[in-house]
Amino acid sequence: MEPTPYLALSGNPVFMRHSLPLTPQFYVTAPQSCPYIDGRRERKLFTALQGSGAAELNDKLSKQGFRRSQNVLYRPSCADCTACLSARIRIADFKASRSQRRTMARNAHLRREVTSPWATEEQYTLFRRYLTARHADGGMADMDIFEFAAMIEETPIRTRVIEYWDDRPKACGGQPALRAVCLTDVLDDGLSMVYSFYDPDCPQDSLGTQIILDHIDIAHDGKLPYVYLGYWVPGSPKMGYKAHFSALEIFKNREWQAIGDALDHADETHPLSVEPIAEQVAQIDLPGAAFG
Repeated sequence: MEPTPYLALSGNPVFMRHSLPLTPQFYVTAPQSCPYIDGRRERKLFTALQGSGAAELNDKLSKQGFRRSQNVLYRPSCADCTACLSARIRIADFKASRSQRRTMARNAHLRREVTSPWATEEQYTLFRRYLTARHADGGMADMDIFEFAAMIEETPIRTRVIEYWDDRPKACGGQPALRAVCLTDVLDDGLSMVYSFYDPDCPQDSLGTQIILDHIDIAHDGKLPYVYLGYWVPGSPKMGYKAHFSALEIFKNREWQAIGDALDHADETHPLSVEPIAEQVAQIDLPGAAFG
């Protein structure tokens, strides 16, 4: 998934504070280099996720393009464009492509194990291999085991760690191998894939795609209507794979809509597509009871 899944507020960023009556406080991060579009600067709007209303707030804001990172909810709020579009798969209408069916067949040997959000050494070892191979220059490249544990374990809502194990080495006297991991939030209308990583030495297995396909199965079995994938960015090679899933919706112009032709969203990179921060905050629909 995204190469920067947690909100890094290192250094001495300057925050702009915006608030609404009887609501959580919203802040804006200082601009940083955009990991998706060369030459652009990214900025995030965020609020704390805590207290008895945390689950309700997470459910509500996830439907409006926000993502969770530990005890923070954030959404891109860049000055130059609105290219980062929250994406989700509509389970009832999803149909796997021929390529995706082949991916499922190649990974039929994997054993799914669902656990509480608890970090392990096996997870961290796989995580480091994944970053070194795929995101060596990303924002998480220097994450140590304590920061990794915080990413996994610091959650005020219902979260699960979904592991994918390969038991085939046992046939030769070896130990099962951890091939992939996904940190997943359970929302009132679906599963949110917070962050996933996988064995970089198995590119032929398309493990990133397999994780999404398996989450579609989990959501279907649990009668949940959506799987939230994070952000899709028009024109970004890193995010292009998400458009390969059928029944994909994006959150655009404050509503969910079918993605249609990816080329139709190129204008989201234009500076005039951006609304002022105060207007963005004023348009956020918040739970009425949790903070009133």
